[in-house]
Formats: sequence, structure tokens, C-alpha cells
Amino acid sequence: MSASKGKVALVTGASRGIGRAIALRLSRDGALVVVHYGRNQKAATATVREIERNGGRAFPVRADLSSLEGVRDLFRAMDKGLRDLLRTRAFDILVNNAGVSLGGGIEHTTGAEFDKLVAVNMKAPFFIIQQALPRLRDGGRIINISSGTSRIAMPEEVAYAMTKRALDSLTSALARQLGPRGITVNTVAPGITDTDFQADWLRDPKARKFAASVAALGRLGLPGDIADVVAFLASSDARWVTGAFIDATGGSLLGGGD
Repeated sequence: MSASKGKVALVTGASRGIGRAIALRLSRDGALVVVHYGRNQKAATATVREIERNGGRAFPVRADLSSLEGVRDLFRAMDKGLRDLLRTRAFDILVNNAGVSLGGGIEHTTGAEFDKLVAVNMKAPFFIIQQALPRLRDGGRIINISSGTSRIAMPEEVAYAMTKRALDSLTSALARQLGPRGITVNTVAPGITDTDFQADWLRDPKARKFAASVAALGRLGLPGDIADVVAFLASSDARWVTGAFIDATGGSLLGGGD
């Protein structure tokens, strides 16, 4: 319970899937969690209520991260919530988890689809960090959720993979810049994870079997698998880890798959 006790964490895209699991785990570790969501207020409220049922503290903030105004909305709402509760806007842990995926090879990706991927997956995290830096306490944590697709050739996900690879570059550059403040910056890269993000194609038993076979550990990833890695990076135990790319794919980047 003490790993993040007294800390404040902002988790983007925290209403469902991996983001929800991260919010719940950081709360169990003692953090007050700001639960960001884009559209699904019901799911965000359910996440907050579960945190509260478990004895934790959280509040939701809504923001459309496809625009810079949405990023400003995020921090306006977060600042108000933190001032009401703690009389400060300072926080300790930022998890850039929100993202969109629009499958399709280079031949079939439209300009509008590409722009949306860049706006949410790449531009938003950049400017969220920019806004966060004056608020983030020294010794804080920034954790960017990338993807195993950023390190393997998947032509059917080329635009998505490009945006996630950009996060990897952002991590290393900022880890160098923020080191003097004791702020660590790391990337976590999930593989195929059993969430509603992947639900459409994982409904097929053959697809599920294939997805499990890709991982060296022989199963699909679960949201909690990723949340536990994030919790480690958010804790003081990871104080000497920065600029790292953490493969949380269950060994999918090792190659293979039947």
C-alpha cells in the first residue's frame, strides 16, 4: 500500500482496459488518481467508484485529446479537482496511456485517419508533458504507454506503429532533460492484450489462439500485467531506471508464433 502513498497520479484513457487497470493499481499503492476519459463518462465513473470502494481516492476529468484545447481542458479540470481536495495543483505521476488505433496498411490509410492517430497518440502526449512539467514535483515519474508494434514490422498497423515509435523517442530525450530534477521518464510497450481495444478480432477462437502463440509465455496479455509494470516504474524502487523501453509483451518481440 505504501509504494505510492501520498502521491497524485494522472492516468489518461483510464476509464477502460489497460488505463483502468493502471488507475486501480496505483490507487491500491496509495495514490490519489485523476481518471481521465474522452467520451465514456459511465465507464470513468465506474472506475472512480471501484477505487473508492477499495478505500482509495480518485476523481474523473473529461477531455478530448485530439486537440490542444482538449489538453488545456484536461489540466483546467485537473487543477480544479486537486485544488479542491489538496489546495495544490502539483502532482507526482503521469501515465500517458490514451491512444487510438486505426488498422490499415499504407495503401488504405486516409489523411483524416492519419491525422487522428498523430493527434491522439503523438501530439497529445507531447503537449500533456509540456503542461505537466510546471506541475510535476521533482522526483516525479512520467510513463509513456507505447506498443510492441513500434519495434516490429507490421505493415497492417504502419501508421499506428509510427506514432508509438515517436513516444519511444520522446521518452529518451526527456529522460536526459529531466534527470537533474530526479524525474524519470520510461516507456512501457504492451503486446496483444485482452481488452475491448482488441475485442473485435479476439472474438475469433483461432485469432485468440494465434495471439497467445505470439508471446513466448504462451498466453494473451492481461491489463493487470501492464499495470504491475507501470506501478513498479511509478515507485521509488525504479528510481535508477530512466530512458528505458520496457518490453511488456510477454516475449512477443522475441519472434515466433504458430
